[in-house]
Amino acid sequence: MSTARIEPVKPHIGGIVHVTKEQLLDAETIALVREALEDRGVLVFPRMNLTDAEQLAFTDRLGKRVNYNRKAPGSGASGAEDVYTITLDKKVNTQPEYVLGTFFWHIDGVTIDQPLPKATLLTARKLSPTGGQTEFASTYAAYQNLPEAEKRALQDIQVVHRMEASMRPVYEDLPAEDLARWRNMSSVMVHPLIWTHDSGRKSLIVGSHADSVVGLPLPHGRSLLQRLQEWAAQPAFYYRHEWQEGDLVIWDNCGCMHRVIPYDENSGRRMHRTTIMGEERVAGSMKYAAMSAAASSSAAASTSAATSTAH
Repeated sequence: MSTARIEPVKPHIGGIVHVTKEQLLDAETIALVREALEDRGVLVFPRMNLTDAEQLAFTDRLGKRVNYNRKAPGSGASGAEDVYTITLDKKVNTQPEYVLGTFFWHIDGVTIDQPLPKATLLTARKLSPTGGQTEFASTYAAYQNLPEAEKRALQDIQVVHRMEASMRPVYEDLPAEDLARWRNMSSVMVHPLIWTHDSGRKSLIVGSHADSVVGLPLPHGRSLLQRLQEWAAQPAFYYRHEWQEGDLVIWDNCGCMHRVIPYDENSGRRMHRTTIMGEERVAGSMKYAAMSAAASSSAAASTSAATSTAH
């Protein structure tokens, strides 16, 4: 029988998992972790020192693995096909913009036309002497604690998410050749600002990829998104993890946004990531092109009807 237990870190976010490596794959441990992930958002397994094979086995016990970075530098660099090595080491990562973009708040997979990844597992293999902490913020708690009047005002808002928006903070001017590549590998997605999950819980979908609000002037929409991102990252909803080598952290990607504190690209910092496939699409999400086509069709139909009435 597993003796695993969860020690809460803060009221709204974070839990430290006390369990031995030998009990990590036990059915009781897996059930506890799944339940705690939904409740705590972020779970820390101190100094577990998992190998890639052990991390993949744990990933597979928790859900179906997915590697949506398969074509990115760092994928499979450790020798394990579905392990993505996160590093700024130029010998491993020839396209550092993806990692540099994680210096800013984001949710993984928002610009891919599929269910958002359910959870991410990250093991610290080598740390930077300075920086490199990972920060998390509960988007469930952020929504739950909004004033009721604001919840009602935000209920029907739709947000356009673009990969290029998440790259803007990395560059003074976005390179044209990179822009074309990003647009080819991602989709412009429209998601509701408030995600009503199948469980009935609600969360905000915000982050650096949130580019504009449908129906609002650009500055008005971006101001709203920035304010809500700042709200979600307030201390009550936020946890910063100070890594030790060998730590394993898993977080609910559907209920948390995250970012890394900048670190020296020559530090050799290296993290090994595995990902659990999502099972639930964001209710009401669609590709921006589909929404635009539907709007154009509706406008054309209205014009045709008005013309027929006039005659």
